[in-house]
Amino acid sequence: MSLYASLFSGVSGLSANSSAMGMISDNIVNINTTGYKETRARFSTLVTESRSSTSYSPGGVQALPQSLISRQGLLQSSTSATDLGIDGAGFFVVSKAAAAGQSNSSISFTRAGSFTPDDTGFLNNAAGLYLMGFPLDSAGNVPINQEVSALQPINVSGLTGTAESTTQVTLRANLQSTQTINAAIGTYDPTVAGTSMAGGGLSPDFQRNVQVFDAQGGTHTITIAAIKSATPNEWHVELFAVPATDVNAVGPLHSGQIATGTLAFNTDGTIDVAASTAGLFSAQTIDWTNGASDSSMTFDFGTDGESDGFTQFDSISTLISSSVDGAVFGNVTGVSISEEGVVTALFDNGLTRAVAKVPLATFQNPDGLNREQGNSYTRSDNSGIFTLQLAGTGGAGFVAPSTLEASTVDLANEFTQLITTQRAFSASTKIITTADEMLDELNRIKR
Repeated sequence: MSLYASLFSGVSGLSANSSAMGMISDNIVNINTTGYKETRARFSTLVTESRSSTSYSPGGVQALPQSLISRQGLLQSSTSATDLGIDGAGFFVVSKAAAAGQSNSSISFTRAGSFTPDDTGFLNNAAGLYLMGFPLDSAGNVPINQEVSALQPINVSGLTGTAESTTQVTLRANLQSTQTINAAIGTYDPTVAGTSMAGGGLSPDFQRNVQVFDAQGGTHTITIAAIKSATPNEWHVELFAVPATDVNAVGPLHSGQIATGTLAFNTDGTIDVAASTAGLFSAQTIDWTNGASDSSMTFDFGTDGESDGFTQFDSISTLISSSVDGAVFGNVTGVSISEEGVVTALFDNGLTRAVAKVPLATFQNPDGLNREQGNSYTRSDNSGIFTLQLAGTGGAGFVAPSTLEASTVDLANEFTQLITTQRAFSASTKIITTADEMLDELNRIKR
């Protein structure tokens, strides 16, 4: 009977508008929630099928939630270096526990980037969710396996007091082409202490020192010494530690020597790698005497045929520049995060170290994600599987450091929807009361 159907239609209106009121209420109370995404009520008709053109069967209405998760919120500046926003697509990968080796079931995704260190140094947001990232090696490279299993909670406090051994020494220097050949060059023999530069038997034409680090953070002085050869465009070179007791030299090396050989130059003053001693360009194994593990150290003298390293021009012999990796890290005093998601620890001795890289998870349909506690989301059948992308690649946005994404709620629109929903709810009650009065009239017919 259409009268009863009208009664049920009014009830469906009450239910649908009640649901809509709940969504609006959530939006309003979360207007200041970082990264919150507005949810709208999407009304849909409930139609009772009728094949008759002369009668109508009322159905009703239902309210379905529509999450606008993919909508970009306003990025607002923050004074905290660990507050992060996302400029573009993607989500931060977070975990409820500060533990490595996360499975797909234990992670969630969020754009609420109000991260701060907890009492153990792990970065978590206001909901207690821990930020996950790829740990970087000493060269600043991410793991080859960029999967969920490679993610780890980001913690920089554990780096306090650590050290990295020197692996690369890059040198730029000029050896004077008109250098007078030493009268004793004919007796030069790098394998004999009395006739070598390391042993003090022959004074070098060029000598400079660089500071390197072992695996325990110990500092050592390495001397690069060179003497012009009687052969045109050729110099004898020795690399040795000062003092010599810092290393265990293995014969025929002696007096702290690390490597010996010759550097050859082309007629235009650039280095000739092919004619030089290959061993000088190879990784040198250094056996320290202080108990630190052996170091594998490569000395970069330049590119073949280029003037980006050692050169031979008619100007004074000098060390132009040197670059040495490795360091001793002190206490962490701060953290900085770049647009590419690189987390860099700042130490009290002025050094910095890239420790992790924050990936962004992208979805084919982010609006299909399941909502979870703490303003986070989990994947669903509607969202599709996620892909971990480095910031700025594969369609992912950039990380916005010292920035927070504001809620997407428009308060004026929510208040307008609040009024219309209230009126629609009241109208539904009128349907019920009117249908009730009509049914009461029917009851009185029999009297």
